[in-house]
Amino acid sequence: MKGLSRLLRAGEDAAQGAVAVSHEGLLPDEREFQCAAKMNNLDTMEKLFKKNVNINAVDTLKRTAFHFAVAGGHVSVVDFLLHHKARLDMADQHGLTVIHLAAWTGNLDIMRKLVKAGADQKAKNEEGMNVLHFAAQSNSIKIVDYFLQDLHLNDLNQPDGKGKKPFLLASEKGHVDMIKKLISLKLFTSEKDEEGNTALHLAAKNGHSGVVEILLEQWEEINDLNQNEETPFYLAVEGGHEKCAELLLEAGSDINVSTQNNSSALQVAIQNGHLSLVTFLIDKNIDLVAKPEQKNSPLHLAIISNNLPVVKSLLDANHDINSLNHRQETPLHLAADLGNVELVELLLKSGCNLKTTDKYGKTALATASRSHHTLIVDMIIKAERYFAMKQTHLAHSGNGSDFSVSFKQDHSTQTKQIRSSLWNLAYNLLKPREWKKLAVFWKFTDEQIKAIEEQWTGKKSYKEHGNRMLLIWLHGTLLVHQNPVKQLYEDLVEAGLQPLAEKIRASISIGMDSRKCVIS
Repeated sequence: MKGLSRLLRAGEDAAQGAVAVSHEGLLPDEREFQCAAKMNNLDTMEKLFKKNVNINAVDTLKRTAFHFAVAGGHVSVVDFLLHHKARLDMADQHGLTVIHLAAWTGNLDIMRKLVKAGADQKAKNEEGMNVLHFAAQSNSIKIVDYFLQDLHLNDLNQPDGKGKKPFLLASEKGHVDMIKKLISLKLFTSEKDEEGNTALHLAAKNGHSGVVEILLEQWEEINDLNQNEETPFYLAVEGGHEKCAELLLEAGSDINVSTQNNSSALQVAIQNGHLSLVTFLIDKNIDLVAKPEQKNSPLHLAIISNNLPVVKSLLDANHDINSLNHRQETPLHLAADLGNVELVELLLKSGCNLKTTDKYGKTALATASRSHHTLIVDMIIKAERYFAMKQTHLAHSGNGSDFSVSFKQDHSTQTKQIRSSLWNLAYNLLKPREWKKLAVFWKFTDEQIKAIEEQWTGKKSYKEHGNRMLLIWLHGTLLVHQNPVKQLYEDLVEAGLQPLAEKIRASISIGMDSRKCVIS
């Protein structure tokens, strides 16, 4: 509510000695008079009144001492102002009068005094709110009873400037007791505000499960749409309100409904990072397949959000790991473009398709290379070589599924010595084109070699290219339990690099226990 919270805090500010900017338009005595009203200092007010202070003086926000007295609930000050005929009808710059403040604070004693003194009972602020709106919004049940049962002003039950009746405001704020009171007074309504929201929409959107539960006893159209074609269930999920979502689903809400923007409940839960709701929706068998008009599948959205737990949940629920979005990209394409190592690792270990091309003919490897994510490039190449090897070498061993494979960069202590030797080979021994010769010998594809070469660190980039290629080769060698030192020596000889082979054999021990060289 515009200006209301600041006004209600004014007494606290004055007690702390703060000088509000709003007092700048007042004379010294007028300023002191308003401060006295805030602090319930009747003696000072009486002294100033005897000096003919203007008791109706307004500050720069058009507030009078009466506003502050009512906002602070200072009955004696209110009596003083009423006795001296202070004006009741003055509205501040937001249209708030003293009767609005009494309704908001729920002070029935002050409200009775104001009404008896002739305050306009139907006054509205600039947002079209009257006393019943304020009372409903602040859970002031005694005020509601007073106006509806004692004064019989039932015509106060009308929409405010945003189309909200008091019942909608109470639902929006989650006031269970007020909702029950309004229902008992026959003020329940399923009407909509200007945005097409019903009381159920507003309660669900704000996570008020107690109100939702009560409303569901009265509600007929559970899947009613607002202007954005959002149901109460969708709004509950969007806000992360699992209890509300559960109540609405049990009451018959459509779990697969889409909004005007083609967003589903699952998609918005993913985008907002509500893991427990994602799990809840999956458990309730929500459709995991994106509709044709939706640009991305749930898995794509989880990748875009960099949300690893949600990605895991979707994969555990058998979401299609190779689903395509509107640009014909797989989830791996997106993860590679983002450079998220953990997401790429999960997708690779889950067996995603590495050869799918997007609408521009790019594989995930090409995407990672174009985005200069060298770690991702190397991971994908490791995976490509691993799965190719698994189809041949490991298929005959019968234990390929026993490997605990990781495609991430190896930092293990077990491989530290061999990695150091490979670095030395790449940076100090290999000539500019020799790393490519080895790569071809080890059956690296042209695309893989090109992806490695995309990295540019200067004229000696080939050294790092060679180092990366050797580490990728090491990854595959260790997976099949080969002695990497022995294998490297033999391959260098066979590739026509005999002098290099001898240097390598001299620098490290052929007897290294390859079983200690594991991928971590």
